[in-house]
Amino acid sequence: MEELKAILWRQFGAVIDMLESSIMVCPESFWDKKDFWYNAYHTIFWLDYYSSAEPDKFFPPEPFSLSEFDPKGILPERVYSKEELLGYLEYSRKKVFFLIDGLNEKTSKERFINKKKNYSRVEMIIYNMRHVQHHVGQLNLLLRQNVDLAGKWVSESDKTY
Repeated sequence: MEELKAILWRQFGAVIDMLESSIMVCPESFWDKKDFWYNAYHTIFWLDYYSSAEPDKFFPPEPFSLSEFDPKGILPERVYSKEELLGYLEYSRKKVFFLIDGLNEKTSKERFINKKKNYSRVEMIIYNMRHVQHHVGQLNLLLRQNVDLAGKWVSESDKTY
């Protein structure tokens, strides 16, 4: 189990590092474009939610809301700043780290259950990682197409808590 936990964290941490890099390189002149800031927010919100041990009790930290759950796709009330999203990303990175660090024979079999998903904890971690990587690709494409920049590739994370 220890080797699996180390691999999961190095790779999931790398994906989070790549998301951070994409956000950091985005120039302020491009930040407030809906496709960028909102895609970054969406990614971090779901990263946080999918890392929850009890999804029915989930609520994001201030100043964020549950707007992502709105079936009409209503956007947040305002554009979140780069600093706010980087803070939310760090909060979520720690949450993922401790979720993975807490894996054992019992917790790895616990279920993430909501209206659309019923996955083991390990499968949910992998699903979550895939979701973040998908959006990192979108963010880097937007950056490359519009400002000729992109976040860096990270092979594995060396961050720990």
